[in-house]
Amino acid sequence: MAREKFQTLTEQMFYILLSLREELCGADVMARVAELTGNRVMIGPGTLYNLLESFLNAEMIEETTVEGRRRSYRLTAAGEQALLAEANRMETLLADYRRHGTGGGRA
Repeated sequence: MAREKFQTLTEQMFYILLSLREELCGADVMARVAELTGNRVMIGPGTLYNLLESFLNAEMIEETTVEGRRRSYRLTAAGEQALLAEANRMETLLADYRRHGTGGGRA
């Protein structure tokens, strides 16, 4: 049986930001996302580093250390706000889903 995978960019962003509540390097971010999601979110290195660059530009994360090619990052206050906003949005979607029910089955 195939494992369910969550691969949307929003989910990837959410779990990357969640993992960066601790200071981590890029490779450790990928490992932490896999751990947090049970490997449901599949992030390739290219996607990860593009997202990290976007987060840096948006000041959602900050670079903390650079050792050769290894760079570490952590969440900023703006990143924490984005993370909480996304968590609230997900809660709202889940509440809507529960309120409207499952529809009795799949089409």
